[in-house]
Amino acid sequence: MENRGVLIGSIIFVFASFILMIVGLVYESYKSKQQRELVAAIKTERQAVAVTAPRDFSIYKTIVGDEGREMVQIPEGPFTMGSSEGDPDEAPEHQLYLRAYYIDKKEVTQAEYNRYVRMTKRGKPFVPVFEDDISKIMKPELPAMGMSWSDAVAYCKWAGKRLPTEAEWEKAGRGESKRRYPWGDEFGTGHANLDGDSDGFPYLAPPGSFESGRSPYGLYDMTGNVAEWVADTYDERYYQKSPYRDPTGSEDGQHKVIRGGSWRETPQGSRLSKRFQAKMWRTDSTIGIRCARDAEETRRAS
Repeated sequence: MENRGVLIGSIIFVFASFILMIVGLVYESYKSKQQRELVAAIKTERQAVAVTAPRDFSIYKTIVGDEGREMVQIPEGPFTMGSSEGDPDEAPEHQLYLRAYYIDKKEVTQAEYNRYVRMTKRGKPFVPVFEDDISKIMKPELPAMGMSWSDAVAYCKWAGKRLPTEAEWEKAGRGESKRRYPWGDEFGTGHANLDGDSDGFPYLAPPGSFESGRSPYGLYDMTGNVAEWVADTYDERYYQKSPYRDPTGSEDGQHKVIRGGSWRETPQGSRLSKRFQAKMWRTDSTIGIRCARDAEETRRAS
């Protein structure tokens, strides 16, 4: 009788264990399905943010500069510079009128800058601080960086160009509207290379990697990748006294202006109206070059 009780208890235990195992498998299957659906939803959402309708930039004239790089013409006319919702040095938001000019479609690459170094015997760019293996950011296809403001001026002059003014840079990035970013007012994954690797690049990205992030004139990487030296001397209150036509920045000051958030910047710090400043001798893995050229010079040359 005792053996029979043990047998029945064993059968009940085995049966209960079997039922619990089935329930566990069903639960794990359900949980796995929920996780797959969640991941799919996230992927779908990210893809939807980056996908934009094809835009036609062919209405904007392009030329090839003396060093073989493509430039886009920014038409003469007005635009709104600055922001009433940003930092104090971005205010006041104001209207400006710029003559037509050309600006590089993409940031200068290391291969292009190295060609300049070989031809002029000028010193190579120097990156004083980088927390990882430096070879990860020293590649020909990546944007040039690590040059001082004077180096950037010299490169553009060698190429038959110049650095853009701060106003020219901002108009090229935002067009005639008040957009926060080259693509619009809202930030989303897949438009630019900023801090972190959710955009697919933990550090620098080859210029032109973000099609959906192009500016109204078709320029690449006006937000993210490397920030860019411009010609102006920095003045916190310059917008309060800036001339209406073709401003060129303050005549006094010890710092130069840098525009465009880099690969180490946040979305807030990568707005088109955001202003940065640095000593002209500063070299950094986050600062690069984009050159400009007067439209009048181009007509005279042709």
